[in-house]
Amino acid sequence: MVRVLICDDQDVVRKGLNIILSQAEGVEVVGLAEDGQVAVEKAVALKPDVVLMDLKMPTLNGIHATRRITTALPAVKVVVLTTYDADEWVFDAIRAGASGYLLKDADGEEIAAAVRGVVAGEVRLDPHIAGKVLAEFTRLDRSPIASRPDDPGLEQLTERELSILREMAKGKTNQEIAETLFLASGTVKNNVSSIIGKLHANDRTQAVIAALRRGIVSLDE
Repeated sequence: MVRVLICDDQDVVRKGLNIILSQAEGVEVVGLAEDGQVAVEKAVALKPDVVLMDLKMPTLNGIHATRRITTALPAVKVVVLTTYDADEWVFDAIRAGASGYLLKDADGEEIAAAVRGVVAGEVRLDPHIAGKVLAEFTRLDRSPIASRPDDPGLEQLTERELSILREMAKGKTNQEIAETLFLASGTVKNNVSSIIGKLHANDRTQAVIAALRRGIVSLDE
């Protein structure tokens, strides 16, 4: 059971998400927070698996709250759910440690899948947001200081790992990757762990971002 803390400054949104997620399979809502400060306090007290985080809130916004939560509680995943898709919000959230970024027009099934997915180490980005991420890392990859695929410290990925990494960059789950590439789910899981290690990442999200920045994969493949 994935334990979720919902943070949104709008009462109707909190209650709506509570109803949606309480009815979702494998998800348990353990708390509600009306601003970022309360979210940090409740995250420390409740230690949920996932915090569903709004961004623009009074007292403490979602960016700062995400950073505090992911710093204090590295095992807790944060999924941003917001109406804001401006570049600065997106990249600040990712830098703060968010493991997913969805817009509020996402349906209940997609939100529940994201909550379950990030606990399993999956990448969950709204397709529109994914395009922004790709554009930014493409820009960084062309800069003189950007890391390259042949960095001395970067261990070589196998062809199978590259194939799996491309599917990871599309936001697919391990099971979806297994079905796409005709592999056993256990094989995919083992390769994902290897990819994370070779890219010197802490989790699946960081691995995909590192691969995008180095130009190893792109989201339009």
